[in-house]
Amino acid sequence: MNTEIKAVVFFDLDGTLFDDQKHVLPESIAAIKEMQQHDILPVIATGRNIFEIQDVLDATGIDTVVSANGSYVQYKGKELFREAIDQSLIESFTAFAKAQGDAVAYYNNEGFALTKTTPDIISNYKALRLDINVDAEYYLKHPINFLNVFNRDKEDLYNAHFAGQLTLVRNNPVCLDTMKSGITKRSGLEKLIQQAHLEGIHTYAFGDELNDLEMFASVDTAIVMGNGNPRDKKVADYVTTTNTTDGIVNGLRHYQLIASK
Repeated sequence: MNTEIKAVVFFDLDGTLFDDQKHVLPESIAAIKEMQQHDILPVIATGRNIFEIQDVLDATGIDTVVSANGSYVQYKGKELFREAIDQSLIESFTAFAKAQGDAVAYYNNEGFALTKTTPDIISNYKALRLDINVDAEYYLKHPINFLNVFNRDKEDLYNAHFAGQLTLVRNNPVCLDTMKSGITKRSGLEKLIQQAHLEGIHTYAFGDELNDLEMFASVDTAIVMGNGNPRDKKVADYVTTTNTTDGIVNGLRHYQLIASK
């Protein structure tokens, strides 16, 4: 067991550590830095890739991340685990998506590219504050650990067709997160705990949506944001205030992970 660390706290981003403008509140940043001074390890657990959240890592000082829904894990700035998707599988996935008229995005730690662009895609990446890059052969030139496919109602179709190979989870109304089968946010958390020798240390998680339920099931204490999904609140050990009203700070104070006022 790692005897230097007293507790581990996992943070989802959207609707949790982020406010509604995709920024981290200054009070949350101060709380995270206070935790770090007391040997409590903050971890970001997200569907996003590292390049998408570098500004958050810089602002908070967090350097341990479960990213791309568990397909890439780093501990204290160093890679622990990466799960690439086989090129032949990406090729068949791309062909299937093309037959449906759907665009695919290929991701790794360094960047991403799309097979094509659509109005939904333009809106999606504008909200993420990311510039669009179209390159249908990106996966032939770079290792890929994460995919998006863009549609509004085809998760059952894709999950049935790629059962046992890929897992697809709806990220938002227009986009499905796509990982190698067996790779989830929960599997990433478990890889971090095992490979960083964090077994036996109390774990907490902050989240707000259905894609956080697996994470909550794998930690000791689940803290759900006040703006969270009702199903998340049913499994919560504690429901804090919202992501815009110091929910992070209040949750940390409730469990005495930072000083009270």
